[in-house]
Amino acid sequence: MAPDLRALLRPETTAVVTIECQRGVVGDRGPLPALTDAVRRTGMIERAAAVVRAARAAGAAVLHGVVHRRRDGGGVIESCKLLEIGRATGAPLLAGSEAAALVPELGPEPGDYVVPRLHGVTLFHDTELDSLLRSLGARTVVLLGPSLNVGVPGTAVEAVNRGYRVVVPADGVVGVPEEYGEQVLRHTMRMLATVTTCAAVIEALASATPAEAGARAARERR
Repeated sequence: MAPDLRALLRPETTAVVTIECQRGVVGDRGPLPALTDAVRRTGMIERAAAVVRAARAAGAAVLHGVVHRRRDGGGVIESCKLLEIGRATGAPLLAGSEAAALVPELGPEPGDYVVPRLHGVTLFHDTELDSLLRSLGARTVVLLGPSLNVGVPGTAVEAVNRGYRVVVPADGVVGVPEEYGEQVLRHTMRMLATVTTCAAVIEALASATPAEAGARAARERR
């Protein structure tokens, strides 16, 4: 039976979370050409941006998980190949730099939350993400961005471990090679999350009543 997305994605208990959608990761300064090409070819950013806009309009929370680096490289142990690649290639993701900035299609807007980290390969690792989600009343998280290789499944596992329901729009995430990403969606993500589409998420968020859409804004003003 298909899940009831409208019930799952009530704006007052939903948070849309983007994963490292930064210029120095998936944009024009990214260190992984295959990932950058896949993001561009699939139109992932444009669809993710549409979900983010729908979330804001409905009153759902929007958070952006980003990775930052210090100029001296401190705080990062190159404990895996992914972290080694990030250090050796691409523009350094210094806080405040163009490389560390979100791709412009995603903002951030004034009401969004940007959640940085120095180390690790997933969004919950030693960050304020869990505390922010709980303070915002989130019970469901929608994950957008790269990659189905590491970031999306890793963050989904951590979210499930913390008691959140997870929604993953298949066309709002990407992996490389793309055929591998499709396998991850089919065989891993479906065991962890509700896999759907960006259009379905947008429709569910847009179906919220005016009272539902204004609930979060009212709480934020208090």
